[in-house]
Amino acid sequence: MLVALSGGVDSSVAAALLSADGHDVVGATMKLWGGASDSGCCSAADAQDARRVADRLGIAHHVFNFKAEFDEHVVGPYVSGYAAGLTPNPCIECNRHLKFQSFLERALRLGFDAVATGHYARVEERGTRRCLRRARDSAKDQSYVLSCLTGRELDRLVLPIGGLTKAEVRSVASSLRLGTASKPDSQDVCFILGGSGASARARFLSDRVSLHPAEVVDVATGTVVGSVPAVELVTVGQRRGLGSGTSARRFALRVDVERRRVEVGSETDLLRRDVRLTKRTWVHGALAPGTRVSAQASAHGGAFEAVVTDEGLAFSAPRRRVAPGQTVALYVGDDVVGSGVALGDQY
Repeated sequence: MLVALSGGVDSSVAAALLSADGHDVVGATMKLWGGASDSGCCSAADAQDARRVADRLGIAHHVFNFKAEFDEHVVGPYVSGYAAGLTPNPCIECNRHLKFQSFLERALRLGFDAVATGHYARVEERGTRRCLRRARDSAKDQSYVLSCLTGRELDRLVLPIGGLTKAEVRSVASSLRLGTASKPDSQDVCFILGGSGASARARFLSDRVSLHPAEVVDVATGTVVGSVPAVELVTVGQRRGLGSGTSARRFALRVDVERRRVEVGSETDLLRRDVRLTKRTWVHGALAPGTRVSAQASAHGGAFEAVVTDEGLAFSAPRRRVAPGQTVALYVGDDVVGSGVALGDQY
């Protein structure tokens, strides 16, 4: 079995548990990012940590160079997404194209029968099917970022730590004297220096695309109430940093990069009853319109009730609109059944 060793504690324990269970385990680290990085699975230090863990466990370790694929499928779309006024999710695209496409295909070509990762989620047998389920540790559940997977990938996937809490994972790592036992969790956007905040994102994007100032327009009056230094950095639902020049709470409702315009309104204006979805994937076949699901629109967001439609989802009650570019994961109970990427409003 080939284990994706990122250099963090979660994948380290995943490899350790599989090895202890008698599996023939080999570790592999993906070299993804050719630029500077200080966090996540993209730094040289993480690859070194992964190799030390493999040595400690007595398993072979390899490094796979997927820098070109990472730039094409993750970094490039991340940059072009923001340039178009979207809010992309690079972690999901990395899972979609790198971990469960390039990495899985490499594993199969090398003769491995399955791959394993340190994600907090569960793969369970359900008759003749394998289902993706939420993790036991709800605070660490990562089923959202795996929601792009289908039955094809699940048939070859093992998630050893999905039934453990984070505290239990660190305890296992400590008992095995793994060097990653107390290592902090990585940042979400692993290829951006200085974390994943707005300022770090702005520095990263400004080196790759032109950022443009934009006017802020109140939808209630149609008047210009302020400006922002970079329309590309505004996210639908954002409240801070809109320069609206008013004491009233205003939220970004629409981001129009081409017209260099951000429309703002009240929290009530932010509410919607539906969302259109593109890039829809299904774990085991498309759900029929009218099917009731629970949905999640961000990695750490709460679930909300909805009904599947021909174009996406209809919400059971009005809720804040989903930022265009964000993935919406669909669940029935604790089972992931599909996902899609939110489209914006038509101008």
